[in-house]
Amino acid sequence: MSSTTDDHSDLVKESLLYKEFLAEREEILRHKWIESEKAGHDIGFEKALLDWIVKYRSSWRSQRQKFQPSGIR
Repeated sequence: MSSTTDDHSDLVKESLLYKEFLAEREEILRHKWIESEKAGHDIGFEKALLDWIVKYRSSWRSQRQKFQPSGIR
């Protein structure tokens, strides 16, 4: 891999957008685990994703925005 590609990769990994993506993905995976335990079987990522978006995404985002430094939204 070239150093230019490495630089771009590092830039992406340090971006706020990527960090938000990772945090949201972690919440979806946690939701998938909880709902799969309740159901007694793996519900799958897509079902967990859709369920989490409908039930929790809006309030999760609102909570995160409260704790971000001003000017970053």
